[in-house]
Amino acid sequence: MQLAAVGFGTDVWWLILLKAVLIFAFCVVMTLFAIWWERKVVAWMQMRIGPKYTGPQGLLQSLADGVKLALKEDITVKGADKAVYIIAPIVAMVPAFMAFAVIPFGPEVSIFGHRTHLQLTDLPVAVLYILAVASVGIYGIVLAGWSSGSTYPLLGGLRSSAQMISYEIAMGLSFAAVFLYSGSMSTSEIVAAQHDTWYAILLPVSFIIYVVAMIGETNRAPFDLPEAEGELVGGFHTEYSSLKFALFFLAEYVNMVVVSSLATTLFLGGYLAPWPVTAVWEGANSGWWPFLWYFLKVQAFIFVFIWLRGTLPRFRYDQFMKIGWKVLIPLSLVWLMLVATVRALRNEGYEQSRIVLWVAGGVVALLLLSILWDAVTPNRDEEADAQAAGPEPFDPMAGGFPVPPMPGQQLPPVPRRNVRRPEPVGAPAAQLPDDRDDRTEGEA
Repeated sequence: MQLAAVGFGTDVWWLILLKAVLIFAFCVVMTLFAIWWERKVVAWMQMRIGPKYTGPQGLLQSLADGVKLALKEDITVKGADKAVYIIAPIVAMVPAFMAFAVIPFGPEVSIFGHRTHLQLTDLPVAVLYILAVASVGIYGIVLAGWSSGSTYPLLGGLRSSAQMISYEIAMGLSFAAVFLYSGSMSTSEIVAAQHDTWYAILLPVSFIIYVVAMIGETNRAPFDLPEAEGELVGGFHTEYSSLKFALFFLAEYVNMVVVSSLATTLFLGGYLAPWPVTAVWEGANSGWWPFLWYFLKVQAFIFVFIWLRGTLPRFRYDQFMKIGWKVLIPLSLVWLMLVATVRALRNEGYEQSRIVLWVAGGVVALLLLSILWDAVTPNRDEEADAQAAGPEPFDPMAGGFPVPPMPGQQLPPVPRRNVRRPEPVGAPAAQLPDDRDDRTEGEA
């Protein structure tokens, strides 16, 4: 297979090894920083201090937590499939690192006198490679839930597989519009094609769909249904501890960096500097400076992850599946047909195609946002009708299992005995009612 751009595949072996080690170190450091950053931002939102004492401003708190996890007792569930139980965290973690092989961090630079790209390698189908690798990572979560031999982890693993199927379709369709406009699936060529206009501006609907889908793919709030502490205890990793749990934690945050890097590459110009900077500084896209723009864009996406976790509650499962199948996928198909039509008009020489795309993109983006709003907000008319009709009768043992009441339902009153107060010494004995009067028919 030929490589996508000139300059890839010609590096000396030690330079390739050096770049691979640097990418691994970057992922680990970004994970430690993202955990600290999330705790500080959420603390700021909740008017708390957050990590402060471990290192300067608490920067070493994530490292301390990692050491603590490593020193905890490693417990293996007795009823688990031991081989799969041990392999599952590795399967979840390794693909997250592999995706960075085709992510461009910057242009061609000089390292120890050798000219090389700030990218490990590139492929003509680099974006499809990332999708394939990310799909393999989901198997780690599914296998972890199945191999634990417990009900709650199994439910979490099934939910994760459903999320992958539901949201990866919409994600792939959002990529197709980028492929049509860039004419390539190579990450480096997609970045180069955005030198004049970022695809987040040219393809706003694809950008919005991808942002929603990437949150669902990474199992982050408000789409963290595979974990769902309130209903599944901890989800797929309930039965894990020590380093195996730390690997799942590492995989989650590295996946956050992966999808943020992919969004930066496909929609925000990759390592290219934003317009205000390029207008006043000609050398903003040369040397090592582009890595700074890439890093700031990735941090902006990670802040969005944290912001959503700190503000939005977890969706119900029916809302989650409705957004994926009834909102994102149909709109992705309609938008892709519109983009293909405008692209064909442009190839025929119609100069108004960009104006048509911008206008149509704005209309579809507003439609998408309105549908998402309607999907997650309750129907006021239905609530008013339910309140007028009164609460439905509640059966706490529906289906043979104890269930909590739904909104608007109330638990039946618990029968209680009358409280008998002791009579003072020397007082005449009062006429006490028969015990049978204080008991319900079921107790009698």
